[in-house]
Amino acid sequence: MLDEVDSTQAHATRKINEFERPTWILARKQTDARGRRGRKWLEHPGNFAATLILFPKEIQEEQALRSFVASLALFETFVVKTGRESIFSLKWPNDVLLNGGKVAGILLQTVKTIMGRDALLIGIGVNLLIAPKADHLGEQGVNPVALFSETGMKYSPEAFLSTLMKCYARLEYQFQINGFSSIREAWLDKASHLGEIVTARLARQEIVGRFDTIDEKGHLVLQTAGGAKNIAAADVFF
Repeated sequence: MLDEVDSTQAHATRKINEFERPTWILARKQTDARGRRGRKWLEHPGNFAATLILFPKEIQEEQALRSFVASLALFETFVVKTGRESIFSLKWPNDVLLNGGKVAGILLQTVKTIMGRDALLIGIGVNLLIAPKADHLGEQGVNPVALFSETGMKYSPEAFLSTLMKCYARLEYQFQINGFSSIREAWLDKASHLGEIVTARLARQEIVGRFDTIDEKGHLVLQTAGGAKNIAAADVFF
């Protein structure tokens, strides 16, 4: 447990050559946290900020599928902690929703050690106690919420991590043994707005269509007037 860092992702990147096996880094406070596409993420005391360091052997495209492993692990952790499942859902590509608001997000980053070994950093932020103001996060499709305000349940970051570690370890083993297919099926079972019309906002265009599935690469599949569109990266709006 670190008292204060700029971000657990940045700390892991700087110290990557000191690690040899999977390691969790947890911080009480982040001063310069970032989300997807470099968005500023305001961190509040009592919230959860951690990075999991892995040393995967797959090609980078397959390594990225661990965002779905992490999403499922977070979902299961919330269910274990609250005893409630129906209030949680998963938003493509890597957010967890609580009553339709964003309660957790995931950021994947690949770095190399000095010896050329691939390291995958899975950054996880959870609004355990306080949700950042929506206007600080820009347009991301959903407003942030906190576990405490939505459920009345309060957990320390350490207690949350204790459960998350177990959930992630089990799903990581499942991923390594069975591949992405079972992870994909479980993720789709918990996906928000599956079968509904959504908008995928890319850098230079927007694609509107019915959210049909995710493919074997984890890409979003939308059924549009022009046929099926497989989307590798986008912000999704409901």
